[in-house]
Amino acid sequence: MDFTRMTDFLNTLPSKGIPGVDCIIKKGYKTIYRYYTGYADRESKTEMKGDELFNLYSATKPITCTAVMQLYEKGKILLNEPVSNYIPEYKKLQVIHRRPNGESYIAPATKPMTVLQLLTMTSGLDYDLDTPEIRKVVEETDGKAPTMEVIRALAAKPLCFEPGEHWQYSLSHDVLGALVEAVSGQNFEDYLKENIFDPCEMTDTTFKFTPDVEKRMMAQYIRNLETGEVTRTESKSRHTIGREYQSGGGGLISSVKDYSNFVAAMANNGYSHTGKRILSRHTIDLMRANHLTPQQMADYNWAHLKGYGYGLGVRTHITYAGSDINSPVGEFGWAGAAGCYLVIDPENKISMFYTQHMLNNMETYVHPRLRSILYACLE
Repeated sequence: MDFTRMTDFLNTLPSKGIPGVDCIIKKGYKTIYRYYTGYADRESKTEMKGDELFNLYSATKPITCTAVMQLYEKGKILLNEPVSNYIPEYKKLQVIHRRPNGESYIAPATKPMTVLQLLTMTSGLDYDLDTPEIRKVVEETDGKAPTMEVIRALAAKPLCFEPGEHWQYSLSHDVLGALVEAVSGQNFEDYLKENIFDPCEMTDTTFKFTPDVEKRMMAQYIRNLETGEVTRTESKSRHTIGREYQSGGGGLISSVKDYSNFVAAMANNGYSHTGKRILSRHTIDLMRANHLTPQQMADYNWAHLKGYGYGLGVRTHITYAGSDINSPVGEFGWAGAAGCYLVIDPENKISMFYTQHMLNNMETYVHPRLRSILYACLE
């Protein structure tokens, strides 16, 4: 294996405006490649050291879905059950409809929202974090916004479509975080720590944006989509809507060491490097199966994901036809808003985790190239 071309590619990214990058590749549990370059803080000229913390954003989702599937494996939930079995506020949902003349009206949902629809982003929810329902909880709890209270309030907002009708990126996985609390009887982060973080020795991963965490954070940047200019922005994630809110869709903070332990476990039949089982291989296969119908696949039309379907919180490679994917069918993973990217390949027991900390992240340029270079290097 020769990773020269991976190093060459990573070295080009700071010149394209991405201040700092870090990448780790494992075969089994052994690190076969690690490289970081650029700045953890461009303004102070602090170079990357490889131990920085960063916002995972949507790379939180595979962890949340893993937690849900652990409860499934224990027989505590079934995927086709209504969400209202566990969060009663979701029993009487409303849906926005449109008449032929374009006028909108609201009517009761004709179908229940299921756990599976949350996992597959077909629930009818949207991704609006600034709704009157959420703002009210933040105000009434003096900025605490406990996860369950926020998610209960979210049920009052009309859905964009009948559950199961379409695919739409949304707050579905935030609702799953509350579902884990409801089913397990534990605080969401406490559940994750006991059942995923500790078994994978993920000592850096947390929802809490504390002063100590902030000191270790990579500086966060944002790229202007029109000019390409990259400027510094606040380190705190916009998913931190309250002091006690734990966003299952985008709220975790982590390090490359920590998250690479998780993706390696998923690539190795669900066993962590400590020998503890996170999920069974059969359940991982269920997660990485495409769960979208042809109608839903029409909504899942991001150009850089051509050839992928959508499983339970993850993209999943389903066909070479019309794609530029050189990974095996069944390779899966996801990404995050600031540019992190994960590849999980159970057939070859290969895992890759790449990170940067820049919003408007150039993912359509960076991520496909990372994947294609990875599989070229493995030959």
